[in-house]
Amino acid sequence: MSAESVPISAARFASALNDLPVSALHAKVQEIRNSIAHLELSNTELEKYVREEDDKDCYEALMENKEVIKRMEERIELVKREIVEVRGLPFEPEKANTTAGTGQNGGDGSSPTTRASGEQNGTSEEPGEEGVFL
Repeated sequence: MSAESVPISAARFASALNDLPVSALHAKVQEIRNSIAHLELSNTELEKYVREEDDKDCYEALMENKEVIKRMEERIELVKREIVEVRGLPFEPEKANTTAGTGQNGGDGSSPTTRASGEQNGTSEEPGEEGVFL
């Protein structure tokens, strides 16, 4: 883990979920799943490189990414618990895509889009989201 940043605790994350509408909770799950997919893709590349080059820094990044993925999966479970157990609603994160909009300016949630700032949707760096992306 980077010396400069400390991820938000699970308790604080769960507490923050109380104030969010269900649509935002479903969107958060999709965002986390997208981040996990990017980390897993990076890990595949890192694993190949580590095997070929025996690079200690890349190995440490790979291990850090695995910890981050585990933490992200735990957060998905916290969101699921908030939706199902606290609010008594079904867990349907796929519905987040239907509210994203469609068409030329709206994105359908199936592929990342780039904002004017150069940042892609679903890839923003939030406190607690870390890892080494390639």
